[in-house]
Amino acid sequence: MKTFLDENFLLKNKTAEKLYHDFAKSMPIIDYHNHLMPDQIAQDLNFKNLTQVWLYGDHYKWRAMRTNGVNERYCTGDADDYEKFEQWAKTVPYTLRNPLYHWTHLELQRYFGVNEILNGDNARRVYDTCNGLLQTPDYSVKGLLNKMNVKVICTTDDPIDNLCHHQQIEADEAATPFKVFPAFRPDKAMNVDNATSFNNYLTLLEAASDVSISNFDDYLKALKLRHDYFVANHCSVSDHGLEEIYADDYTMEEVQSYFLKIRSGHQLTLEENRKFKSAMLVIFAEWDWERGWVQQYHLGAIRNNNSRMMSQLGPDTGWDSIGDFPQARALAKFLNKLDTNNKLAKTIIYNLNPADNELMATMIGNFNDGSVVGKVQWGSGWWFLDQKDGMIKQLNALSNMGLLSRFVGMLTDSRSFLSYPRHEYFRRILCNLFGEEIEQGELPNDIAWTGQVIQNICYNNAAEYFNWTHIQQPAKALVV
Repeated sequence: MKTFLDENFLLKNKTAEKLYHDFAKSMPIIDYHNHLMPDQIAQDLNFKNLTQVWLYGDHYKWRAMRTNGVNERYCTGDADDYEKFEQWAKTVPYTLRNPLYHWTHLELQRYFGVNEILNGDNARRVYDTCNGLLQTPDYSVKGLLNKMNVKVICTTDDPIDNLCHHQQIEADEAATPFKVFPAFRPDKAMNVDNATSFNNYLTLLEAASDVSISNFDDYLKALKLRHDYFVANHCSVSDHGLEEIYADDYTMEEVQSYFLKIRSGHQLTLEENRKFKSAMLVIFAEWDWERGWVQQYHLGAIRNNNSRMMSQLGPDTGWDSIGDFPQARALAKFLNKLDTNNKLAKTIIYNLNPADNELMATMIGNFNDGSVVGKVQWGSGWWFLDQKDGMIKQLNALSNMGLLSRFVGMLTDSRSFLSYPRHEYFRRILCNLFGEEIEQGELPNDIAWTGQVIQNICYNNAAEYFNWTHIQQPAKALVV
């Protein structure tokens, strides 16, 4: 019987062990999509305790705690930090076979050297041990990232963000052993589901862009200025979080009239809403192409399902699930429209519904035209799918219908500075897949070449795809 979480965790044979330890383990990390807070990086914050660095904002853990009968007071409520941690520790033994069980103990081991199985009995000891370390310089935010050999981070930023914290990080480059870039996330800028919310957002956009927005041209001018501002602050990545791609037919005259309608406070019809979003997705995509950006589309989440808890706690608190939206036809139409006009940027597509795996694996092949290696990518298992089974299914579908060797690999998509062992988790799973097939004679015993392919998936492919192979001293950023 193997020991839980030993050095060969998830590695089921000697070849897998060699591939991981000799090739994958020491590769640096490019985390090209996450939700880390740039202000905390800029401050090089030392978190006060383990709860603050580990449980705050972690809706994965909150969902498990709620399912385990833990009162909301200990998730997002007014319980003190140790009480919250203790309730999480008591929940951990019940997370067997949930990825949280693996992640929790990987994170305790990798960051804090804690090799115990977390539970209610040792909660205070583990808490105090980790808290003591968190107060030391090596456990500041930058220290935590440096421990995991992180080289590039892309945060997720709204067009109205002034990016002052990114500028502060850049100014303190000598004390920052990695790069932190913004990513342009214009979801709120095209969300016309609610007229009041949209107009409130436009007020903020007016202030950020210094443009008075009365009509659609003003709106595009303001957004384009913000897109340009992100370019000046070293952004080269965009991201969209959508239920589905919108690709309805529209005319610009229609879209202009829809903007005036919602600007005057009236709700759009469903048809008008979809046409407006369709137009904005194309416009954003063309701007990304003009600038040579990589665009990302996260598709398939159905969000804020519990209206009672949404009203109490707001979004991103653990009330989302996998949706079953039809994806194929609209996605093909959208990508084809851009490709036909020769304005299709490098693109990464993520799906949340595993039923769409083969759909996505074949869709990307329709628009890989040989102009760029892996121009259109199917992203790694995302959100509910970034666990062992989800990763294996994504890797197998991509292998069967595309080129796994050209895959840009893993990302955290996390709000936690302790989430980077997820890259290790992915790498172990990847090495085990190759190792098993080599030992079974399904792949040749060419360790050198297979190891190179694994290193490419872990790091090199992403470095080349995002043009971060040789990151030079950037030009001075614009300052607000």
